[in-house]
Amino acid sequence: MGTEITVSQAASPVVVSRLSACGIRVTEQRLRIASILLCAPQHMSAEQITERLRREGARVSKATVYNTLNLFAAHGLIRQLSVDGDCAWFDSNIGPHYHFQDEHTGALKDVELSDVQFSRLPEPPEGMEVAGIDLVIRLRRRSNG
Repeated sequence: MGTEITVSQAASPVVVSRLSACGIRVTEQRLRIASILLCAPQHMSAEQITERLRREGARVSKATVYNTLNLFAAHGLIRQLSVDGDCAWFDSNIGPHYHFQDEHTGALKDVELSDVQFSRLPEPPEGMEVAGIDLVIRLRRRSNG
């Protein structure tokens, strides 16, 4: 744990390259966590990642996973999302986009910017400008009645 590793010892060279490009020192734990989250565009919680690492035989604390994910977010490798106050989600898609959220499961799904139209925004307070818009469209199953 915490030691430098080589590409031949572990994951994809692409993951190693992405970590390095963001100025993140590559360690075995960081590589394992990044490999899980960056394998596809997805949204995962620290709990989900911790559980998966443990299923794969890794001995890792939830605090270590949170610290690593926060490091990744601080370096721009991933985005941290707080959509409902109950759970922090970590998004491997750092490009501009919005989200659908299933109210029952909490699961998130990406929504392309081009799929949403805003006709008007309020004027920001004096001396301020809009830096971005975060949109979460909450979903629930239709009732059968």
